[in-house]
Amino acid sequence: MTTRLNPITTPRHELRAEKARRNKEAALNAFIGKKAEIDEMLARLQALSDDHFNAHPDEVNWGHVGTLEHYASLLRLITDSAFGEGEHAR
Repeated sequence: MTTRLNPITTPRHELRAEKARRNKEAALNAFIGKKAEIDEMLARLQALSDDHFNAHPDEVNWGHVGTLEHYASLLRLITDSAFGEGEHAR
């Protein structure tokens, strides 16, 4: 159990340092949670891709192509942002 500092008896610099430590810990926990969320989405996308996006070769039509183009455009937004490419180029 974490004990809180008494704001009346604790010097201000210690209170600020404790608040900063708690804030950093909360940010790290949130980061790890979001990374796990992304990892799960990527794994699901990879599994769907491995299964040819549930499209049987005899049934593929231009609608399937349009759907994949839409997926690709959304992923391109993400990769451009992550790698500083496209409209996010520095």
